[in-house]
Amino acid sequence: MSKPRVLVVDDENAIRKLIKTVLEADGMVVLQAENGMEAMRMISEEPFDLVLLDIMMENVDGYDVLGQTRNMGIHTPIIFLSGKKEDTDQIIGLGLGADAYVTKPFSPPVLCAQVKNQIKRYRQLQESTQQASRIALGPFLFNHHTYTFQKNNQEIALSSKELQLMKFFMEHPNQVFSKEQLYQNIWKDTVVDNNTIMVYIRHLRTKIEENPTNPKYIKTVWGIGYRFSVER
Repeated sequence: MSKPRVLVVDDENAIRKLIKTVLEADGMVVLQAENGMEAMRMISEEPFDLVLLDIMMENVDGYDVLGQTRNMGIHTPIIFLSGKKEDTDQIIGLGLGADAYVTKPFSPPVLCAQVKNQIKRYRQLQESTQQASRIALGPFLFNHHTYTFQKNNQEIALSSKELQLMKFFMEHPNQVFSKEQLYQNIWKDTVVDNNTIMVYIRHLRTKIEENPTNPKYIKTVWGIGYRFSVER
């Protein structure tokens, strides 16, 4: 697993250097920004696992950076660093979408522990999201987000209808489907064109089978239809 990347945004150089020293000692990669404008440029150009963000900065303050980051669809964890200790300040910060609020002065070891905990949760969420967007069966992988299909980690070019067929098969492995059921689910039509089904099945076999004349995966169930046979 790659080292966590953290962006530290603060207009005080001493604070940035302190945090950088502590986090790098714990195996993290730390980049720095001394103002909100610089932070926005860096956040928009490269990925981070977490942002430590000062609130009180000139021109573009921490609230603005947080708002613009979320408006861009970037959900990287953000921890506010602030000398403002009132409950109302913390409520405002968390209400705007910050993941945590740390007041200055802070304990470097405690801050490091909070950073590690937020990064761990963020990476677990990313991993679960990625898993939910994919179907992996045997040597095959279907990605819902990119709508791509792979065999043995190699992408196979499929037409739109072929992709829909493979998606349907992979969502229902080892189940037998009649030509009528396939036509209704893929073509959304009750009038079945047997020749169309056979042509698409033949095309798929030439692309995914080692021996299309003796298919291992898309099998014909005589008198009924087809089954996508693969180990889970």
